[in-house]
Amino acid sequence: MLTVDYLLSNQDSEGGSLSETKYLETHEWYIVNGEIFTVGISDFAQGELGDIVFVTLPEVGQEFSKGDPIVEVEATKTVAEAYAPMNCVITEVNSNLEAEPELINNDPVGDGWMVKAEIKEMDDSGMTYQQYESFIS
Repeated sequence: MLTVDYLLSNQDSEGGSLSETKYLETHEWYIVNGEIFTVGISDFAQGELGDIVFVTLPEVGQEFSKGDPIVEVEATKTVAEAYAPMNCVITEVNSNLEAEPELINNDPVGDGWMVKAEIKEMDDSGMTYQQYESFIS
């Protein structure tokens, strides 16, 4: 269920709407805002992982191709990776995750975002929320 915080976070600084949140079969979400996208893991993924205890973030300036692992997530149950939804260059990392990786568990589509990246080649082929809900059920 979408929360008020999610709906508010899905606006740019002028209050305009960003692109629809899209989901990948590998359980990442992303939102495109102009030439930049923000990515994290879905609420479903964080629930499956359990308590997240450590996150390895990429360096700003690193380039990735669609499908490349960009973030490593260590949880009590396992280690998993989050993948690039499209070709990109990292412009910002959520450094709060280094001290508080549990932000991903507490707010995966808000404060638990992982990276922001400049789009090198647009590929907006992710699933809608409704399609993703069908995919995981």
